[in-house]
Formats: sequence, structure tokens, C-alpha cells
Amino acid sequence: MIWLWIALVLLLQNSRGLVSASNYLIGLGSYDITGPAADVNMMGYANSEQITAGIHFRLRARTFIVAEPEGNRVVFVNLDACMASQIVTIKVIERLKARYGDLYTENNVAISGIHTHAGPGGYLQHVVYIVTSLGFVQQSFDVIVDGIEKSIIEAHENIRPGSLFVSNGELLDAGVNRSPSAYLNNPAAERGKYKYDVDKEMTLLKFVDDKWGPLGSFNWFATHGTSMSRTNSLISGDNKGAAARFMEDWFEQNGTEISYSSRLGADGIPRRVSNIIPNLHSSYHELLELAASFQSPPGGPADSNMSIARRVRAGQANKPGFVSAFCQSNCGDVSPNVIGAFCIDTGLPCDFNQSTCDGKNELCYGRGPGYPDEFESTRIIGERQFRKAVELFNKASEHLTGKVDYRHTNIDFSQLEVTLPREGEGGASEVVKTCSAAMGFAFAAGTTDGPGAFDFKQGDDKGNPFWKLVRNVLKTPDREQIDCQQPKPILLDTGEMKQPYDWAPSILPLQILRIGQLVILSVPGEFTTMAGRRLRDAVKTVLTSNGHGNVHVVIAGLTNTYSQYVTTFEEYQVQRYEGASTLYGPHTLSAYIQEFKKLASAIISGEAVEQGPQPPDLLDKQISLLTPVVLDGTSSGVNFGDVSFDVPKNSTFKKGDLVNVTFWSACPRNDLMTEGTFVLVEILHGKDTWVPAYDDDDFCLRFKWSRPSKLSTHSHATVEWRIPESTPTGVYRIRHFGASKSILGSIRHFTGSSSAFVVA
Repeated sequence: MIWLWIALVLLLQNSRGLVSASNYLIGLGSYDITGPAADVNMMGYANSEQITAGIHFRLRARTFIVAEPEGNRVVFVNLDACMASQIVTIKVIERLKARYGDLYTENNVAISGIHTHAGPGGYLQHVVYIVTSLGFVQQSFDVIVDGIEKSIIEAHENIRPGSLFVSNGELLDAGVNRSPSAYLNNPAAERGKYKYDVDKEMTLLKFVDDKWGPLGSFNWFATHGTSMSRTNSLISGDNKGAAARFMEDWFEQNGTEISYSSRLGADGIPRRVSNIIPNLHSSYHELLELAASFQSPPGGPADSNMSIARRVRAGQANKPGFVSAFCQSNCGDVSPNVIGAFCIDTGLPCDFNQSTCDGKNELCYGRGPGYPDEFESTRIIGERQFRKAVELFNKASEHLTGKVDYRHTNIDFSQLEVTLPREGEGGASEVVKTCSAAMGFAFAAGTTDGPGAFDFKQGDDKGNPFWKLVRNVLKTPDREQIDCQQPKPILLDTGEMKQPYDWAPSILPLQILRIGQLVILSVPGEFTTMAGRRLRDAVKTVLTSNGHGNVHVVIAGLTNTYSQYVTTFEEYQVQRYEGASTLYGPHTLSAYIQEFKKLASAIISGEAVEQGPQPPDLLDKQISLLTPVVLDGTSSGVNFGDVSFDVPKNSTFKKGDLVNVTFWSACPRNDLMTEGTFVLVEILHGKDTWVPAYDDDDFCLRFKWSRPSKLSTHSHATVEWRIPESTPTGVYRIRHFGASKSILGSIRHFTGSSSAFVVA
């Protein structure tokens, strides 16, 4: 009997270890990085006319920290931004060092972007990436650096014992290859190893706190953040930001792992606890009478913190909030516009090799699943990723165990020697070099997600005499550079352009984070599908050949800095957009593989690696031509916050209807409403208590800002609310929060409300 009890005790202890053994310390955090919702060029499409003018939904920095109880720790930050920025990374690390000493450094902190093309630009330090934003935008930079720091602080303060689980699965309908002709130039034998011409696998990491249970998840999946088009002006996290919003709302409603379909609205978007409100009024006529008693009041002053206090997602004081991040991977040639690329004039498919329509690339556009509605395409691709993530989250059972480790180095990619095996010559090898950065003619052609202008075409390996003359005004590439970059015809010799400061990076950070069986490769660019496969396979071979059999290797794209694209050698020969944007020449991928294999070997052996040359800090050299806000004004007798277009008197709306209200407003750059909201939908409780129901972080609510002319001091805020099918019947109103600037520079906060209306 004694031995039986001993056996039972051991069995129970072992079972508990499988389910919730706290072999790690874990912490998660999240913070608003939405940025200026007016006047700032968006980062991604390089379209100078794409200027922020409102919010689709908010952007966030989401962080996880994993630590051994008495050992190493790693930090991973996922940004709802186009990409990471070298100067952002430098300044974040400086702040962390000032706060925590050597606990968090460039070695163990990774900062990655989801690649939305609908966020404010101007936060990178190299000239070529801030030309269309009229130089550096301090406000964009500050909100991202602040948000990253605050999300890391929150994760650090939330660190508790917990467990990690990993899960993988295929997601088939969220990405297609937008450069299939380049992919087909890869060896047939290599292509034959794969079922698809893009990666379909999502890898999800699940965090479980010993006390609170599931705390969040981070997943990696490759698809571009280009569901929103190059003409969109509303700040948006695109499909990955949408997926994160959906999953966080889904979990906060349920509080535990349940089926995907539970508590979803008819539109597929999760309902929130704050919206699951009992019908407090049984009589429709009673609702009409109540609504009629709340007419739009004049706009008036507001406390500067009111928009924060009234936001919907205020969190819970007694436990950490659920954090879900949808991270980017090797998305270089992967488009979310899964219907395909078509000519906007004829409706016919675009040319296969050059993505043109009658020789013109400007007419060839990819179509998302919600075509022609880009918001619907964003929702659908986001919802597909969300659905798969929930499935993986619920079934995650592989327990991560083992060391937490990391390696980081800086490499000068402008003249890096790379040793390559000679084909068919046994063990013979040759040494090649990377090149100083340069962009090819096909770069200016853009992609089917966002075509360029003029007469540039993808697949151009010759160039154009006229544009070469224009190029030479800026910088004429020398013969060595031309030969090194072959067959790329150089349009911009960015690596050699130094005025007024560096146009492109040359020193790049490479990093590996290891958490047990999970290995994260932090790459500072956009790897194509096959380039990513080769890198993952090379690192995995190093790890598995040293006894690490069960290893999950994921690529975290656009991490720590940005250096555009990385194709295979064979894809580079085709010179489509991705090849033309592979800065350091045809051997760029081989250089990455060589250096990452060194890092992987160092992880295995426990050896240190050289830090390499430090990237430059160019913050003091930045130039900004964006004009500041000088003054906000209204017409005579009008207050900021007054309604200029109200809902009809005694109006009733149905589920699915669109409600429009317009307010007299001021420039959103006066106060970014960080962790707050510019707009709010409120529901009436009882006779006089208004409760927040939706804010500008909700997919159904859009905040649009406009002014009658560029130099006008007058502006308006239009609020559009598409009433979800899950909305309870009741009395509602729409509110706007803003901040105006006087001629003396003082900032005054204001608020305004629409008349009340009924949703039946």
C-alpha cells in the first residue's frame, strides 16, 4: 500500500509537470503606437499622396519576455508598423540600459514589424526610406519608441512563472505568390520538394501563467500587409493588426479556451463583453422617447485624460490582459490579394512575366477576397489568420523545455566575403562578395499590391537611357558596382549616396533567439518564400546535426532594422521587384546563410560571437520638412466639438446600417490620444448613464479627419459606424474627442456628442 501511494504521488507530480510546469518566467505587455492621424505620409507604398487622415483601428507594440528562473532571458516585440527601424532600435536599447542596466541589450531584444502599409512613416533614419514623408517625423518616431519601451516595461513587471507551448498548422487561403515567374526560376528539383509556391505554415507560441492560465500567443505566418491599398488614408494594422484585435477580443470575452465560433458576431468579428448588454428597455416607443431627450449639445472643454478614461479596452487591474501578436515571416513575394492580379481597364489577368497591362504596370492590381472593398479584404484575411490561430491555440500541446539563449552580431553587408561550394567539383569552393547597396529599375515598377509610375516594368534587366541620365545626376555607379550587382541595372546607387547623410544601411543586425525547441531568426528584411526556406533549412541542419532533433525554426521578418528584400540567386536573375530591391547583390542570401550558420553553431557550442561594427546613430543629422500645426479654428459662433452633420431627428437604425456624424474638429497631431480614442459609440443605461461600447480601436468604427484645403485652419471629424449584427437594441450616441491649438501654441481639449438614436 505504501508503494502504491508513492507511485500515485509521483504520477500526479509528473502529470502536473506536463500540464503547467513553470520551467520559465513569462511576461507580456502591450502599448499604443498609433501615431499622427493627420498630415503624415504612410510608410510602405512610397506614395507621396498617401497621407494619414484618420484611423481604421489603432496600432500597438506587443511584447513577450521569456526567462530562465536563474539565467538568460529574451524579449520579442511585435510592432503594428511597416518594419523595424535601426534608429528606433538604438534608442529603445539606450532607454532599457538606463532603466535595467545590462538586463536587456541589443543581444537579447528583437523588435519586429508586421509590415502594414497603413501606418505613419518618417521614423527610419536612412534617406531613401523617408523621402516621401518629407524627411524625419519626430512624432512618428517618439510614439513608437515610447510604445516599445512601455510595452517592455509592462511585460517585465508582469513576469511570473509559467509554461510555453508550440503548435503548427497550415493556412491555405491567406497568401499567393505575386512573383511566380521569379519563383519558377529556382531549380525544379528544389521546387519539387514543396507543395506550394508560398509557405502555408503558421507557427504559434502559447503562454500559460501558473496562476492566471493562458496569457497570450504570438504566431509567425508569411503574408504581406497590403490588403489596404496605396490610396487608403486611414491608419490601420492591415490584416495582421486586424487578426490581433479579433483574437484579443475573442479571448477577453471568453476568458478560457473555447471553440472559435463561440460568441462571434454574424460578420465573423468577435463580440466584446462590453457589447453583450442586456436589453434594458422592452418598449420601442420608450427607446424613441429616451433618444429624443438627448439632442446634440454644443461642443465644450474636456479633461485631457477623458478619452483614455472612456476607452473601451481599459484592462483589468487584478490580472494581466491577454496579448496576441500576429508576426511577420518570409513574406517577400507573398500577397494577401489572393484572387490574383488583373488589369483595371480590361479586367483581364496581367502579363505573367512583367505584371503589366498593354505594357503599362500602373494598370495591374492584385485583388483581395473582398474586392473591390479593401476594408472587407483586410477583415477576411485577418479573420482567416485569426481562425487558424485560435485552432492552434486550443490544440497547442507540445511543451517547450530547455535553454533560453541568444546570439547577435552586426555584419557589414557592403563588402562581405562569402564562401560558396563549386557545383560538381567535390569539396572545391569559391569566394564571392556582396555589394554596396543599390536598387534596380524594377524597384520603381512596384508590385501588383501597389504598382509604381512612369514606364518602369518588373523584370527589367537592361534599364532605360533616360532614367540612367536622371540617376547620374544623383550618383553615377562605378564599373565595380555595376559588375557586382549584375544583372541588376542600377537605378539608385544608394549605398554610395551620402548626402545629406546615408541613403541606405550597410551594417545589419543578425540575431537568433532560442526558447527550448523554438528558434527565432531575426532578419532585417523581407525574404522571399524560397529564400526563407533555404535559410531555415540551413540553420535547422546545423542544430539537428548537433543532437537537437525536434526544432521549430521560424523567421521573424523586418526585425531590428530594414534593408528591403532578399531573394535567391536564381530569383535575382529575373529582376522582378523583389530582385531589384535585394540591395547587396546576387549573393545576399548566401551571405545571410553563412552568417546565420555561424550564430547557430555558437548557440550549440555555447561560444560567444563578435559583436561586429556598430550601426550609425544618425538622429542628430535628420531633416524634417513637415510643417507643424500652427493654428486651429472654426467658423464664427461655432465651438470645437459642435456637430456639423447630425443623425436625423428621431432616427432608428438597424443592424448592418451605417451611421454618419460629422463634428467641427482640430488637427489630430495636437494630441495623438495615445491609449485613448478620438471617437466613441456609447449606449444608454437607465435614464442618464452613458457606457462606452465601441471606440476607434474597433473594426466597425472609422474616424475620418479632413480640412477643406491644405492651408485651412478649419477641419472636420467624420465618424462612420457600421452597426454590427451583435449590437444590442438600445439608445446610442456618438462622441468625438480632440485638442485644438491656439495662435499662442496652447492646447485645449474638447469633446462633442451627436443626438441620441435608436438601434433596433
